[in-house]
Amino acid sequence: MNPRHWGTDRADELRACPGSRFAPDPVERWLRAIEIDAPVAVVFRWLCQMRVAPYSYDLLDNRGRRSPRRLTPGVEELQAGQEFMTIFTLVDYQRDAYLTLEMTSERGLRAFGPFIVVYDVEPLAGGRTRLRATLLVGDKAKDGAIDAARRRVLAWGDLAMMRRQLLTFKALAEGGPR
Repeated sequence: MNPRHWGTDRADELRACPGSRFAPDPVERWLRAIEIDAPVAVVFRWLCQMRVAPYSYDLLDNRGRRSPRRLTPGVEELQAGQEFMTIFTLVDYQRDAYLTLEMTSERGLRAFGPFIVVYDVEPLAGGRTRLRATLLVGDKAKDGAIDAARRRVLAWGDLAMMRRQLLTFKALAEGGPR
């Protein structure tokens, strides 16, 4: 099993990433994807919820508080500079298309290194959506042996966390509480 890819296919690997200009020379590109039986607008709205919680393993990454299972009014009003999941900052977005998040917390950067995450939504037939997360990890200009070792561990940890996050968004968008 390759921890750098989950739920993806060749088309995902070839697809241009809308946030790549924020990490022009990443060391690695990881991909995660899932299909959701809900329209793009619903899935994108749930992505906006990352302003208030991470939606993965709450005990680990949300200080034990449960990520809300109902939409929080107002979090869909986006602007660059907003905090997401406590360690990321929104650097770019297009409503109902993508969010680009940059790791900006000192704690996060020390633990994980430079990191850009782009969540994008693609409409599919029948009102379904493909939710894709592209992770642009590291910086070739500053990469070293410790960074390479850290990425090997991080790839597995991120796979577990993001898999849970995407499955949670799938469940909520497909009919969980709103």
